[in-house]
Amino acid sequence: MDARHFLGLEPTPDPFRWRLPVTSAVSTPGNFLYGGCALAAGIVCLEEASGRPTVWATAQYLSYAPTGSEVEWEVVLPASGKRTTQGRAIARVGDVEIITVNSALGHSDFELTGTWLEMPDVPPPAECRRQEIPELFADTVLTRVEHRVAKGRMFSALDGEPGPANSAFWARLPGQLEVSAATLAVIGDYVSGAVSQPIGRRTLGRSLDNTLRVAQLVPTEWVLCDIHIHALAHGFGHGEAYLFAEDGTLLGTACQSISVRLWTDDVALRRPPMPGTGGRS
Repeated sequence: MDARHFLGLEPTPDPFRWRLPVTSAVSTPGNFLYGGCALAAGIVCLEEASGRPTVWATAQYLSYAPTGSEVEWEVVLPASGKRTTQGRAIARVGDVEIITVNSALGHSDFELTGTWLEMPDVPPPAECRRQEIPELFADTVLTRVEHRVAKGRMFSALDGEPGPANSAFWARLPGQLEVSAATLAVIGDYVSGAVSQPIGRRTLGRSLDNTLRVAQLVPTEWVLCDIHIHALAHGFGHGEAYLFAEDGTLLGTACQSISVRLWTDDVALRRPPMPGTGGRS
């Protein structure tokens, strides 16, 4: 399975325009498009239109795409050079802009390489416990990602006591989804949930932005997502994830800023305003 089919992204006769039906398979428990899937969809559109792989991509989340709606994607490539294309993918529901993904894409044969981040020493996936998935998450994108805790606390162990700001988990997507920039975008969006670890209480994190930087893509069944929460102040959190293959190869990094609330089922299930009636909160 590739990312395009995982997302349900549909081409149109125009190679610069795509459609994404917002089904429960790409939605959050709050019944709107999951931010990681939105970034992943923008990446697929940009890579297909440019014919080049992603170097970095960043999504700014302007509003919500409710479950049951259809997102229309438009790709613009304002600059294309010998090695790099600069582009953006604009997502709309009706006439309302929901998400903007800006990106640089390209590749060269420059022979010098290096990685200066090391994968943390954690147990392999087979020795890690599978994270419990609350019943509230049923029939959402969160049940499509297998998630095994390598460092940090299970949801059930969050008892109000502060803990380390660094946590890590192994993730894989169904059907052994190929490793791609879009795959990393889906996994990297888990940074928003990791704010719970240092404060010891379950939180609801809604991304304001999401930036993915791609290092080197290699085949791997599992991806280690090593998350570092940097700060939480005035209701906003900031953090970063380092994404590694099982052999220790750095695949990329993901960082974001997050609007944070304490978790309650009522808040988690609250449907956001319809596009055009209010921004993200």
